[in-house]
Amino acid sequence: MTATDRSLELISAAAQAAADKLAHDIIAYDVSDVLSITDAFLLASAPNDRQVKSIVDEIEERLSKELGAKPVRREGDREARWVLLDYIDIVVHVQHSEERVFYALERLWKDCPEIDLPEEARATRGKGAEHTQRTQAAEEASGLRELGGEML
Repeated sequence: MTATDRSLELISAAAQAAADKLAHDIIAYDVSDVLSITDAFLLASAPNDRQVKSIVDEIEERLSKELGAKPVRREGDREARWVLLDYIDIVVHVQHSEERVFYALERLWKDCPEIDLPEEARATRGKGAEHTQRTQAAEEASGLRELGGEML
């Protein structure tokens, strides 16, 4: 069994919406062979809670406007660390980057076929790691400046 055309259409639109809101590491898996409850998972992440919310809102708005799809369930809104949108045919997971690393959902689904996504979504691969490295470098530089100021 493979994901339906409707599932692939939803995944593609959701991935594009996430990419438009600068989500990191967008990837989708066809889970139809291992799960009976849904055809596909879309995973995306962002470095802060506000951006997670923005990505989720854009996905929900785009799927509603363009494809007439509304989630039957939305979970995780309050903390915006891991928001799940359940469209029955697909399930979208938008996670804060820290949760994405900690829970590593990719490990669970790595044996499932990856779904081809729009170019903009594919281009987000590795952005989470890049962002983390830039943030750490900035924090280290700031710490060195502070340390240098104290020594004067």
